[in-house]
Amino acid sequence: MSHSWTYTTWPDPDSAEAAAKQLIEEKLCACANVFRGMISVYRWQGKVETAQEAIMVLKTRTDLAPALCERIVALHPHDEPCVLSLPVDTAGSAAGFLDWIDRETRPSS
Repeated sequence: MSHSWTYTTWPDPDSAEAAAKQLIEEKLCACANVFRGMISVYRWQGKVETAQEAIMVLKTRTDLAPALCERIVALHPHDEPCVLSLPVDTAGSAAGFLDWIDRETRPSS
C-alpha cells in the first residue's frame, strides 16, 4: 500500500485544528500536525499579499488522497486553498507507522 503526505495552509490554528479533527473522524487521514504562526507571502489577484497562517500536514493512504483533498477544499474558508499531496518514500519510512496509518483510515470505496 502506498502513502501520502498532504500539506495545506489555513488562516489560523483554530480552523486548522477543527478541520483536522473532522478529517480524522471521517477516517480520511490517520494524523494531522498543525504548525502555528507561519507568515505567507504570495500574489493574489495581481497584488502581493502577506498573511499569518497555520500549516497543517496530514498522513494518509495514497488512494484516499483525492477524497481528502476534496474534503479539505469543502471545509476550508478560502476560495482557493493550498492543498498539495506528496508521495511518501516507503523504504525510508517506519513500517509500523505506515501500518498504523492503514489501520486508522477508512477502506477504499
